[in-house]
Amino acid sequence: MNHKHPSGEEFGGVIGRTVYESEPWWPPSKLKKGAPNVVIIVLDDTGFSHLGCYGSTFATPNIDALATGGVRFTGFHTTALCSPTRACLLTGRNHHAVGMRGISNFDTGYPNMRGAIPKSAATLAEILRDNGYATFATGKWHLAPMAECSAAGPFTNWPLQKGFDRYYGFLQGETDQYHPELTCDNHFVDPPASAKDGYHVSEDIVDRSADMIRDLTSLVPERPFFLYLAFGAMHSPHQAPQAYLEKYRGKFDAGWDVAREIWFARQKEMGIVPAGSQLAPRNPGVLPWDELSANQKAFACRLQEAFAAMLEHTDHQIGRLVEFIKNIGQWENTLLVLLSDNGASQEGGQSGVLDEMKWFNGIPEDVDAAIDRLDDIGTANSHSNIPWGWAQAGNTPLKWYKQNTHGGGVRDPLIMHYPGRLTRPGSLRTQFCHAVDIMPTVLDVIGIAPPETVAGVSQMPIHGVSLKSTFGDISAKIARQSQIFEMLGHRGIWKDGWKAVTHHTSGQPFDEDRWELYHLDEDFSETNDLANKEPKRVAELVELWWREAEANGVLPLDDRGPFDLFFASQRPDMPTARERFVYHPPLSHIVVDACPPVARGWRMAALIVHPQGESDGALIARGSVNSGFVLYIKNGRPHFDYNCFHTHTLIVGAQKLTAGEHRIEVDVVRQDDGGAVVTMHIDKVEVAKGRIGRLLFIISSIGMEFGRSPAPVNGDYTEPFVYPGRIAKVVFEVPPLMPVGEARARVLAAEAQQ
Repeated sequence: MNHKHPSGEEFGGVIGRTVYESEPWWPPSKLKKGAPNVVIIVLDDTGFSHLGCYGSTFATPNIDALATGGVRFTGFHTTALCSPTRACLLTGRNHHAVGMRGISNFDTGYPNMRGAIPKSAATLAEILRDNGYATFATGKWHLAPMAECSAAGPFTNWPLQKGFDRYYGFLQGETDQYHPELTCDNHFVDPPASAKDGYHVSEDIVDRSADMIRDLTSLVPERPFFLYLAFGAMHSPHQAPQAYLEKYRGKFDAGWDVAREIWFARQKEMGIVPAGSQLAPRNPGVLPWDELSANQKAFACRLQEAFAAMLEHTDHQIGRLVEFIKNIGQWENTLLVLLSDNGASQEGGQSGVLDEMKWFNGIPEDVDAAIDRLDDIGTANSHSNIPWGWAQAGNTPLKWYKQNTHGGGVRDPLIMHYPGRLTRPGSLRTQFCHAVDIMPTVLDVIGIAPPETVAGVSQMPIHGVSLKSTFGDISAKIARQSQIFEMLGHRGIWKDGWKAVTHHTSGQPFDEDRWELYHLDEDFSETNDLANKEPKRVAELVELWWREAEANGVLPLDDRGPFDLFFASQRPDMPTARERFVYHPPLSHIVVDACPPVARGWRMAALIVHPQGESDGALIARGSVNSGFVLYIKNGRPHFDYNCFHTHTLIVGAQKLTAGEHRIEVDVVRQDDGGAVVTMHIDKVEVAKGRIGRLLFIISSIGMEFGRSPAPVNGDYTEPFVYPGRIAKVVFEVPPLMPVGEARARVLAAEAQQ
């Protein structure tokens, strides 16, 4: 007889008074017999042409081998930004509908931008775990509100709470490849080695991916696994081992115009783009290579060399993972998906940058000064990003970049590899598809229907469609009606091979945007604007855009830039909303979004018990050698250094500290010109004073530590520079948050005086 247990479990056996009068019963397994392993590899900021198998001359032999044994999609589209694409990828829903309009650092107060995926949109990991899979995530997450990513949580939106059994990687949108902010499961950990030992985070996350799979297949080989591996590459900072950097010396001296022509020719030869396609003209702001100065060329080439080196290094890590899966006998039953989350980045600006944080602070690169630091590029002493010219080359043959809804922002590489299940390995699939299609494709391959409820929560409809039909039929029709795009005010809509799209100017009324029209089936690179010839079709597509915007939660439209969005996300309960921060070390690492906001000046005091004898070490450290600040003891004397992109303001106390209790206080008072006066006090006595030329709005993508400095802020010491004394308490005090308008006016005024 059926019996319902008090726990709520439906029991299919017989329960009598004793076990001898009863019959046992076990719920049937949900695991499909022969279910494949699933590996999804996500590259960051990798443009349509960046991979060798998509046209570039970069060395990506391992990715190319996946393309040769699998299929390449040439009509794959994303959202133009990282967090939103990842939300689409893991949920099968459009990103606005799941609260991820932009990056997860933002919560603008509207449902389309919470920076967190709702429970009504269960992730692929949650569904697969409920169906017997082991689920692992490594690398970049960036799908939790960053204000929640401190050691205090809440952990609701961390990987383990979104369906993954294990996690090892970084929660932020980027990380220093040599000094990453690592998280293991629900806690912060140190890298297993240092930069001087040859550590690189891409190698580390592949090692840990293999460890997780090895444990599973050794102990419970009956369970298939799902691995979600999201590299920090190719997001800035572009950093790679020296041997890779040296390999590319001089390889790009011909410039981006020549590279685009060569890569475009290769694409046509491969069939990646149709033979009649046109190469899009240079984007606004991209100068002809021949018009650059010698210094501009040298700087741009070195930045591109670092990019190429990092890509080849990443490709090698992918090869190591593939070889590992083959060696443990799992390759023949593994579906592997490799993709990029958006097009090549425009965040390096016109000239490129030694440190991408300059872009976020509105600081143009002084190329003539940067030329003296060419050898730093690609190493731990830089946080570089490529210029617009090389970014557009990476998006060949398309126009615009990451953040834009034209092809350069949303058309990306997608490779699927599934041994023995794909017709004509090495061939192409030209169907229009989108990141929302990956999740339903995986479920379809396994034979799992999208659940109506997960953990008791009713699920919203899946917006994507399965691409499984293309595995066996190269020309299979995809059951897609339309696809909407919107990013930072840029808009687009695709339907039946036609695309209407706008490039929006922030602050301009949306009704004044000009809609362009392209027949993508005949105009791969969006170069033949048919809007004037077909105004009726434009009007129909624009009307469709508004209907889809309403249905998918796209509204309200918001074209504010990063500065305003960061301020708009400062709701009252944010961990950075206070004016006083009291810490009781030792503490776990403090991520950027939980650090005190220091752009408007601050006062910090460290109450320490100083030991006798050798007692050097870091007291408070934030950032890295590329930008940040640090309060430390060296040769017994207190030091404070503010590092503005390798321009240091260093003040030093005149006397050595005696053993015992001390209060070390640093007061940074912002000035009207955007700089600051900095004063150090020891036990209320002024001991040093200096002037900071410019306080940064975003000082670093690396957070804060007490009692050590894992990522050195200057060359005075080596990591981790642990302080041997006791830090009893640290107190930060910051001025009240000013209105956004006043803050913007101050930033603009400061920029005008630089």
